[in-house]
Amino acid sequence: EYGIPVNAIKGEDEKTYYKHINTALDNKPQLTVDDGADLVTTLHTQRKDLISDVIGGTEETTTGVIRLRSLEKAGGLRYPIIAVNDAQTKYLFDNRYGTGQSTIDGITRATNILWAGKKVVVCGYGWCGHGVALRAKGLGSQVIVTEVEPVRALEAVMDGYQVMPLIEAARLGDIFITIAGDKNVIDEAHLKVMKNGAILANSGHFNVEINIPALESLARSKRRIRPFVDEYTLKDGRHLYLLGEGRLVNLAAAEGHPASVMDMSFALQALCLEYMVKNRGSLETKVHPVPDEIDKQVARLKLNSMGINIDSLTPEQKQYLTSWQEGT
Repeated sequence: EYGIPVNAIKGEDEKTYYKHINTALDNKPQLTVDDGADLVTTLHTQRKDLISDVIGGTEETTTGVIRLRSLEKAGGLRYPIIAVNDAQTKYLFDNRYGTGQSTIDGITRATNILWAGKKVVVCGYGWCGHGVALRAKGLGSQVIVTEVEPVRALEAVMDGYQVMPLIEAARLGDIFITIAGDKNVIDEAHLKVMKNGAILANSGHFNVEINIPALESLARSKRRIRPFVDEYTLKDGRHLYLLGEGRLVNLAAAEGHPASVMDMSFALQALCLEYMVKNRGSLETKVHPVPDEIDKQVARLKLNSMGINIDSLTPEQKQYLTSWQEGT
């Protein structure tokens, strides 16, 4: 409609996915906007000849930022990247409210389950996990959180959720949602003890959070019982249900985040790209945080679009906050 070529189709396999990435790279980009670092990784491994033209890039996701920081640490990053995911106007809203709502939406559309009374196991309590747990709780579910980070686990406890090792939660849960950003979060040992009828969904970045090869090896048969729902009949007679082939359930079975939360993430992307162009040649080749002034600008723009005004500090208050001389 706007004359912009789009290289993507719903349900594409891995080969087609990377074909689309390479087709996009054929346009010899000067700026990159990535979501998971696959495009940047392809540039750094298979299309190195294009890197000299790249001014900089941005990264949208937690998983992508982790990968790019690893690339930087290994000494392989070739141009500056701004970690949009780490901006307050991204993770406090897109991650928490966007992922929280769209994950529940995807599971509901795929299964038409009643959430009230269900034991929902949320694997990972980052900001996305916060949002999923909050929405499931609001629908009347009994939420169990599993974590490997002690501070996040403690926060989940203080937020009112049960916290336990996943091997214990695996015996209790009706619905399992992985949102940890790591591989084999739900592994063979967990699958072996799940109750008959358990539902498995992933809202982390890639389809590796649930060990699907292990699930396949435990099953004697598999059938698709409705769109986005595969029933695995295990050798012991139990049935487990995998949603969206283990891919992002909010995209596979629903429509992703509402535009009214994604607008902040897209605004961050645009303003950060402008910042990189204006500062071309002066930014160190590393993963940078979003400049604080851009983060605050996006928040102000969002409030303005909602018709909300807030107070401002008086000169006296600003002076008080920047002075060490005034006390009790």
